[in-house]
Amino acid sequence: MNFERKIIWQHIAPHYNRSLLQPLAVALVCAIFIGLFLTMGIIDLRRSEQTLRGFMEDQGMRVVGVVERLTDENMKTMILASQKAGGTAFVPLTEQVISPQLFLTEKIVAMAREIDNHWKKEHLSAGYINRYAEEKNLWFLAVLNAWGQVIYQSRDLEGASPSAAAKSLKTGKPVTAEQLFARLNSLRTGKIGFIALSRRDGSGTIVIALDQDGARYWGRRVAVEKAIEKLGEGQGQGMVYLTVRDTQGKPLGTAGNPPEGWEKDEQSIGNDVPSLATFESRNATYGGKRILEIIAPLRLSGQPVGVVRLGLDRGNTDQIIDENRRNMFIFLSFVVLIALLSMWLLYHNQNRHLAGILKMERQLEKAERLSALGQLAAGVAHEIRNPLNAISMASQRLKRECAPEDGEKKKEFEVMAGVIKDEIRRLNGIIEEFLTFSKSRRLELHDCPIQEVLQKILLLISAEAAAKGIELKTDWPEAPIVIPMDKDKLQQAFLNFIKNAMESINGKGTVTLSIALVEKGRVSVRIIDTGCGMTTEEVDRIFNPEYTTKEKGLGLGLPLSHEIIRGHGGEIRVLSRKGSGTTFEILLPVLRQSNGKGA
Repeated sequence: MNFERKIIWQHIAPHYNRSLLQPLAVALVCAIFIGLFLTMGIIDLRRSEQTLRGFMEDQGMRVVGVVERLTDENMKTMILASQKAGGTAFVPLTEQVISPQLFLTEKIVAMAREIDNHWKKEHLSAGYINRYAEEKNLWFLAVLNAWGQVIYQSRDLEGASPSAAAKSLKTGKPVTAEQLFARLNSLRTGKIGFIALSRRDGSGTIVIALDQDGARYWGRRVAVEKAIEKLGEGQGQGMVYLTVRDTQGKPLGTAGNPPEGWEKDEQSIGNDVPSLATFESRNATYGGKRILEIIAPLRLSGQPVGVVRLGLDRGNTDQIIDENRRNMFIFLSFVVLIALLSMWLLYHNQNRHLAGILKMERQLEKAERLSALGQLAAGVAHEIRNPLNAISMASQRLKRECAPEDGEKKKEFEVMAGVIKDEIRRLNGIIEEFLTFSKSRRLELHDCPIQEVLQKILLLISAEAAAKGIELKTDWPEAPIVIPMDKDKLQQAFLNFIKNAMESINGKGTVTLSIALVEKGRVSVRIIDTGCGMTTEEVDRIFNPEYTTKEKGLGLGLPLSHEIIRGHGGEIRVLSRKGSGTTFEILLPVLRQSNGKGA
């Protein structure tokens, strides 16, 4: 018979499938809470970042507002000064009015000095004069020598009017200072103003002329630079840079060091000034610092005239955000740690409770079995003890009164009477053993070879097996396998299994006994028969004391054997199919696990 087929019954100590339902439920709830905390933390971080960014935007717009207000005041002051200067009556100017005017004058003088420095270094050229005039938004720029002749000029004035001066310019003759100033004076009606600055040594003159657009540009530039200068007195805290450009992308004022690579971007934004309804902001990195850049229109008298780009240091803001983010992750770490600890405690408590339930179930199973055995024991004792007592009294009377006179027959008679007496005593012992089997007691465990126990059983049943035509086979190693056992009780259990195997065979057949060491320090004893086999329903009930398939007998052999094997810490596996024989596999521990608690 092939034992490797599917096991359809296995009796072992009941094991619970340790469900992780409760810890998993807690894990799911904790995951949901962690997700909620994480979501709320992210939302809170974003809200904090938006709040802090809004605060910085408000701060930046306040700076832009201050620049607008100061620029507007400076522009009005210069307009007021020009109106007073153009009147017929003399009106003294206040210091507030003089300051922007002086600042504008200083700017024009600074340009003249810059040209003079190039003149001294002999770096002047027509190309330089043209580029400088275009760059500084000057309508006309000219350099005259000591004799009043024009050396370089940024444009020809011949197209202004058909005057004699223009004709002389057209003929290519040198233009004198008188001709030049005459032409410029004639153009004043077209709102062209000019200023002439002589060198200290009288070796030359520099003439700068501004049209209306140029005057407006330089007026705004002076007003903006004066406003930025005043802003730097204490209102620009946290400001990395500030740059203002007009709608053409020309600079009006700068504070700090704005990135050089943004000039083209600033010019493109300057062309879209009407599209800037309020302001725009963006995060950027500048000089290793994280900044918030604000782009806002510059409005004078309610009209957009330029673009302000302001860079604010985000150091403190980012520090607050990073600290909030760190606190959130620390809090989440504590939540996760608490969740894992809760899961472990629940799992540990669940295992402890399951172990307690398992122990109680084992005790309940044992109590039920012992109760069934006790009920059977009462009936067996009542049915067997009375006949045994009668037989015992009859044998004693026969021994006293009916002993033959012949010596040999008398001796044989006494031997037979002794056998009857011993068997009656043995039967009484078996009954007493059965009655007391359900009581808790200790096995007397001793190390003994398991082959020795099986070999003794074979000697006892070999004659009976031969009479029934049953062949007994063995398959075990020659080296003895020693295990802790109560030899008499284990022998009784194996004998019950073997007799049960023999009784299942009708006619000729084979019973095979095998011994093998298996994993986990256990020895396997298999009892394989070629008998009638059992159905699944019969296999499930063979160890119940009230169940038997025999016409005669109480069916106590296998239940008693089961109790003995369990008392040794063993397990029983059964493989059986109807008409194909049965295999009992008894697994016993090789090492002594306890002091031998009762079966």
